[in-house]
Amino acid sequence: MNPLRLARARPAPPFTVTVDGRRTEALPGRTVAAVLWAAGITSWRSTRGAGRPRGVFCGIGVCFDCLVTVNDRPNLRACLVPVRPGDVIRTQEGTGHAD
Repeated sequence: MNPLRLARARPAPPFTVTVDGRRTEALPGRTVAAVLWAAGITSWRSTRGAGRPRGVFCGIGVCFDCLVTVNDRPNLRACLVPVRPGDVIRTQEGTGHAD
């Protein structure tokens, strides 16, 4: 059974964020990583040297694999950043800076 139904919880209404130019629905209280996962996106960064895909690894902000750019701020840990209405989220290559 759905935990929301068991607790008779009624989450606040969803809002919209933009992920790589695509409008995506997000629920209040979720992290950027949770919104990306819910949208079916499992990789949103590539490593600096080899360009290997990365997403959530530890999920608690220790490993830095989930770095993402939010509202033009690079190198944010997606697993720690709460999503907000209107956020512009972009996948990140390398350091996230134009270098």
